[in-house]
Amino acid sequence: MTPVYGSTRRTGPGGPWAMFRPGPRSALPRILTWAPLGPRDNGELAELIARSEAVDNPPYRTSAQETAEYFVDPTYSGVAGRDADGIMRAFGLVRLRPAGEIYASMTGTVDPQWRKRGIGVALLHWQTERARHLIGAERAGEPIGAAAVVPAHIVTTVLEDDERMKNHLAELRFEPRRWYREVRRPLSDPIPEVELDGFLSIEPWSEELDDAVRRAHNQAFADSGGGSMSPEEWRAGRAYFAPQWSFVAVDRSGDRARVAGYVLSSRYEQDWDALGWREGYTDVIGVLADYRSRDAGPALLTAVMRAYAADDMEYAAAGFESDDPSGAIDLFRDLGYTATRGTILYGLDM
Repeated sequence: MTPVYGSTRRTGPGGPWAMFRPGPRSALPRILTWAPLGPRDNGELAELIARSEAVDNPPYRTSAQETAEYFVDPTYSGVAGRDADGIMRAFGLVRLRPAGEIYASMTGTVDPQWRKRGIGVALLHWQTERARHLIGAERAGEPIGAAAVVPAHIVTTVLEDDERMKNHLAELRFEPRRWYREVRRPLSDPIPEVELDGFLSIEPWSEELDDAVRRAHNQAFADSGGGSMSPEEWRAGRAYFAPQWSFVAVDRSGDRARVAGYVLSSRYEQDWDALGWREGYTDVIGVLADYRSRDAGPALLTAVMRAYAADDMEYAAAGFESDDPSGAIDLFRDLGYTATRGTILYGLDM
């Protein structure tokens, strides 16, 4: 059952219209008519985002299948603004993801034809206030004495050259936390050969290896502050997963094979028309610390490059954190990738 807007798993539903009570600076502009946003609005939502992305030109395109996943989280609160003709012109959404810590993720946009009218900044204030409310409700459902120690954060991403939005976030005391960089490499360039020692091999991803890959992922990212992923979290969000472009580095030196590293790819065909070329996308690459000096990373990336090229892709693309301590930046640069446009994660601790 779809949750009532603003409800939590622990405290139960609240009135859906309570979300429109304005705070000191979060009253939504009356030039649009506002209503709760839910799964039934997904088609209109995807069309609005497509109009925005056509102008903003981020290094990706968002499909209706991806926007449908906005409503999968058990707790969310969303609002949509429509013009006099009933066309959706703006939206704001907050999704709550409790784990070891609570994260309230904000996303939204304003139709390019309706910008510079105060709608975007009003939505940003509304989202921040809604995020505070959802975090407070989530904490209220914790056992007595435990709620106060649960860290909580409000987060959102911004294109690195969107100075107006960055200034608005700074006014709300958000701070830049992580920098994400997109990289790309033409597959017409020669792909280097990488030799591994006799005990390491690069093998195609398989369902049988997948849970071992998940455990290796948790271990690989533990030293860089990454959280542990459950089997359910690991399998979520794979609408565009390309198993034929995904590989595992396996160490068979012992009695039991051990996952040394992995690379998982996706096929984002909806991006290709806007980009003007076909590309394979590396969603995540991880190598256990013991194998980072044994060329497991370069071997995995060259394997995916060859797989992309075999399927007539023109480019290999990927994204990574620019302050990643695992060495991913040098790994990509050494194999001929160059940086393109990036995004910044802003956060506000609660």
